[in-house]
Formats: sequence, structure tokens, C-alpha cells
Amino acid sequence: MIELHLDEEVLAQNVAVARAKGIVLPTLAEQADPALVPAIIREGLPNVGLWEIDPLNLFRITWHNQPLEHGGLFARVNSFEIPSALTGVKARIIGLVGKWFPTGCHKVGASYGCLVPRLITGQFSARYHRAVWPSTGNYCRGGAFNSRLLSCKSVAILPEGMSRERFDWLRTVADETIATPGTESNVKEIFDAVREIRLADPDAFVFNQFEEFGNYLWHYAVTGPAMLEVVEQSGGRLAGLCLTSGSAGTLAAGDRLKEVYPGMQIVAGEALQCSTMLNNGYGEHRIEGIGDKHIPWIHNVRNTDMVMAIDDRDVLALFRLFNDPQGLAFLEAESGLDAADLASLSLLGLSGIANLLMAIKFATLHDLTGDDIVLTVFTDSAAMYISRLEEMQAIDGDYTFAKAAEDFKRLNQLSPEAILLLNDRERRRIHNLKYYTWVEQQGKTVAELEALWSEEGTFRTAQGLQGEVDALIRSFNAKVLAC
Repeated sequence: MIELHLDEEVLAQNVAVARAKGIVLPTLAEQADPALVPAIIREGLPNVGLWEIDPLNLFRITWHNQPLEHGGLFARVNSFEIPSALTGVKARIIGLVGKWFPTGCHKVGASYGCLVPRLITGQFSARYHRAVWPSTGNYCRGGAFNSRLLSCKSVAILPEGMSRERFDWLRTVADETIATPGTESNVKEIFDAVREIRLADPDAFVFNQFEEFGNYLWHYAVTGPAMLEVVEQSGGRLAGLCLTSGSAGTLAAGDRLKEVYPGMQIVAGEALQCSTMLNNGYGEHRIEGIGDKHIPWIHNVRNTDMVMAIDDRDVLALFRLFNDPQGLAFLEAESGLDAADLASLSLLGLSGIANLLMAIKFATLHDLTGDDIVLTVFTDSAAMYISRLEEMQAIDGDYTFAKAAEDFKRLNQLSPEAILLLNDRERRRIHNLKYYTWVEQQGKTVAELEALWSEEGTFRTAQGLQGEVDALIRSFNAKVLAC
């Protein structure tokens, strides 16, 4: 749970660091609704690039940024409705776009949600702690970015098999980068690296996205309202939210959605090659950014309605279709997509394409109509995976119209299998899988595991903390600005 007890001595040190660096922290309410952002912050943002290491960019940790690489203020929620000519279904599939966050991914928000409660209470010291960010890719990038903005030392941990682009960028921002064995499926190896750091360095402070309720709260308080705004502006009926689980933080937005649309369904996805929720599985897959072989501590399984697995071969094939010039030429000729829609396909990285495929399967399964909306998230963009295109080119050769036609069929020939509608027994089974990672390996107790399952348990408690966290942020800022 998010602990909010104060260490006044360390808190005073953090205030001094923030004052020296000119750092003011946005509240969760301001990140959810930038209309609340102070005028003095707005005046400075047009002069700052989206990825610049500038404290003003803390206020760009929002779904509302103008889609610009430099300057700009705030606008409507960044989203992209996938044309039916591409999906082959009548339902309106809309994805929130992560590209227009600092670092090009919404995980920077999750890392902020984990770091800031510890900073404003003095549990974490910006002067002597090292912030350790265990991750399958984007979360550690967000953590390193926020750490640098807040003048904290950072350690980024991610699997060695992740895309080259992530490592190239981390070398310029993180103080230390640790590459663990394997790929995004190898979460235990990440946890093993964390254990070694804890044993060797008493000044290491670990922000584990898979268990930190700051991750859950940020998505509940910021992503959830953004999704509600998209539904309201779209004027349709919300049928479901489809998301690959990753750390399960983004699924917290579904908890917020269900408060307004109790009939909608939350669908949690995973890779077919390593299906844990479906098959208690093992293996390895290539949908970068989603970890496997465990159930995240912060996954509210009790509120999940369906589990779905996506074949990573479909994801990679469609990634090339959406980004190779020959693939785009085929799509223009075959589906009639206009130039704007074709260009927007680059907003989908690998996990974004997996989320799209989930939404298509969900719409097909329920025979949804044009009045129905299925929400998802396009976590990051193709920019994080250009090296994967180069690898496919080297292995498979030039992309052709014939290959594009074959890959295009994957959108409409998705297997109806690898889907499980969850009843209470299946939910409890998946929830109980947390035991093997979190109780046996990570030191949680059975009592804590049971509290997670309780109807009025840990998740409800986390949801109610936004007001208190924001009050502490405002108090912190007042001390920083006091002369």
C-alpha cells in the first residue's frame, strides 16, 4: 500500500533539493485535468521540448498534451480511432496514445505515481537514495526520466533482449543500466537483480511497478478520467476495455470506468506463447513491454471479466505491415485508408498492436455494433522498435505486396480460441497464482494476499488516497516556494 507517514528530516532535505532545482510537482488532479495547471507553468511550456530534462515536463505527464515534439500546451485526450476498414468490425475501437508523453510512453506516469508519494513524505531521499526501476522496458525509462528531472540517482533494470532503442536512450539519462538475462518474459530474473542490489546497497530504494500501488493509483486517477472523457466525446456505448496486462497498472483505469459503466467488461491480455493467466504457463514471447510467468501484485483480478491471449507472430507481422512502405502502399490500395490514418499507424508499438488485436477479438466475440466502443491503449510508438524492422528485413528480405496481403488477413482471421470468460472460481485461481511470486519469493504474507481479494480491501483503500496524496503534493510545493 502507499504509505504516507512523514519523515520530517528527509522531507526538509527533499524540499531543499526541489527549491534549488526549481521543481514544482503536479498533483494527480492536475495531470488528469490540465485546466488546473497554474498559469506560470503554462507560460513556460511552449519553450520546452517534450523529452527535455526540464522540471516543467512533469506537467506533461498527462494524456492531454498537444501532439508536438517541442512546445505546445494541452488539448483533448490524445487518442486514435482505428478505421473499421482496417479492423473488419463494426465496433469503434479507440486507443489512447502514449507517444505524446515525455519518453514517448505513458509509463512515465506510472513511475511518477510510484516516486512522488515517497518523495513528498520523506520516505525517499533525493540526496542519498538511488531510485531502482525494475522493468520490462518502458517503466524504467520513465523512472530514469523522472529521477533525472527530480535530481535523483537512478538504476534502470530491463531484460537484455529488449529493443536497442531503449538501451541507447537509457545511456543518456539513467545513472546505471542493468541488462538482465532473457526477454520480457523473464521477470523473475529482474527480481533477482533487485534482490542483489538490495543486499549490496542499503541506499537503494526499489520502485517495483508490479507491486507499487502508486502505479495503480496513477492510472485510476489519471488514465481512468481520460478514458471517460474519450467515451463522452465519442457519444457511444462503452462495451469493454482491452489491455495486455504488463504490470497491470493500466488495468486500474478499468476499475474507474466500471464505476460509471458497470456493464462494461475488463479484458486482460497476455502472449499466447507464454500464457500464464490462461495456462499457468511458461515460455518466451516477443511482444515487448509485457512481463509474464507471474501475476502482478496490483492486478485487481476480482474486477477482471475475461482473459485473452494474442499470438506474437501476428503482432510482429502487423508491425511490419503498418510501418514498411510497401505495407502502407498495400493498405492504401486495399482498404482505402487516407494519408492521416496511414501515418497514425506508427502510433502503435508492439504492445499497442497486441491491444488492438484484443479489441478486435472482443468485438467479434460479442458481435458489437457501430454504437459500441472498445477502449485500449497504444502504449508506445513504432519509434521504439525501428531496429526490429531492420532485423525482419535482414532475416526475411524485402517486403512485398503478396506478403502484405497475407499479413493483412491476420486482422480478420484471429483465432476464437485462447479466450476465457472468468467466473468467480477462475478469478480466484488467477489471484492465487500471486502466491508463488509474492509470498514464496518476495516476502508478502498470506494475510496480505487475502486482503487483496477482499471486496473492500487494498484496492478500495488505494483508490481513496488521491485526495491525501494531492494534499501532500500541495504542501510540498508550498514549502518549496516559501522564501
